[in-house]
Amino acid sequence: MPSDQSTWIISAPLNGDSEGIVQELTTKLAQHSKSISANSIAELGIPSFKTGTLDSLIALSEDLPKQDTFFTNTVAKVVDTLRNLLNNDPSKLSQHILVNESSIESYLLDQWRWNESRYGVQKGLRDMVDTLNKEMTSIDNAMRAKLTNYNLVKGSLVQMQRKKTGNLSVRSLADVVSKENFIQDSEYLETLLAAVPKNLVKDWLTKYERLANMVVPRSSNVVASDDEYTLFSVVIFRRVHDEFIQQCRENKFTIRDFIFSEEGIAKQRQELDTADVTERELWTELLHLSRTNFSESFQILVHLKVIRLFVESVLRYGLPANYIGIVIQPDPKSAKKTFSILQSHFSYLGSGSRSRGTNLKGGDTEEFVGEYQTLMEQEFYDFVLYEVPWVTQ
Repeated sequence: MPSDQSTWIISAPLNGDSEGIVQELTTKLAQHSKSISANSIAELGIPSFKTGTLDSLIALSEDLPKQDTFFTNTVAKVVDTLRNLLNNDPSKLSQHILVNESSIESYLLDQWRWNESRYGVQKGLRDMVDTLNKEMTSIDNAMRAKLTNYNLVKGSLVQMQRKKTGNLSVRSLADVVSKENFIQDSEYLETLLAAVPKNLVKDWLTKYERLANMVVPRSSNVVASDDEYTLFSVVIFRRVHDEFIQQCRENKFTIRDFIFSEEGIAKQRQELDTADVTERELWTELLHLSRTNFSESFQILVHLKVIRLFVESVLRYGLPANYIGIVIQPDPKSAKKTFSILQSHFSYLGSGSRSRGTNLKGGDTEEFVGEYQTLMEQEFYDFVLYEVPWVTQ
């Protein structure tokens, strides 16, 4: 049974009025399920493509599932990009998962038409599939390049922002300290910054003058404090730098590797501001590109599904290529019943839909099955059915 999380597109030989067939099927479905209405089922126009040879159709039929998988994955990746950009907000996502500025449901059930201007039916099926593949590949490459660029900038920004968070033992001190906290332009003296755990503040105050021989007495001052650490400044002679740091480590006092520079601090702030502005610009560009490419890629996917529907119909029912296409939006709660009704309605096609390859005899059968084993192992229904996944689920 097809998934209840997808829209079903089906085809069958047209033996009469297409509108009458859709109306009859709508009535049957509505009688058994309140969730099925005239808005949930519609005719899907299948163009009269050039069929080509039987071998070319079978070869194309074997290639199309690979293209289908690639197309579906590309659409899904665009949706994932939108979802991540919008912080997985369903209401915002629904505003961007649009096809020609309409909902997916409206596009499939109300607006879908074969795009003759882009994919003229006078072309061969293989040529049309190649064109669709080139367009989808171009979308995939563009999305990958833009997403990679955005992620690099976003990663750099997050790294910069992370430096401004955390406790005083790890965070950036550029916005914490000021020029007044440091001894400036001294040949012999230097100011160090020590991040001291809150429970060791008393130890610091009683010990810091004796951690090395040449520590300036009473030079330690509180610079900042948070829930975990207090940041102290202390003035020492440069010659005892290494000894003082080693003693601090042994007493669990963290000396921050920081050299005060007004130019350096200004540069850090400028880099952060630039990264923030660049990230916002790239976010906007990627959002617009993803929105546009979702619409484009979804249309390409549906066009490929229709080609699959046509190719399978010709292989299943033969010529002339006069088929009715139907699109159905099943309700997950009643999808099983809906499918059962479809099977019953099209049961008259049963013998014909299973006849492919059975009219070959003897060695011809073995040769046919051997050459097209993958195709013959596919599951068949009495009617041709393909699924358009609900990509927003």
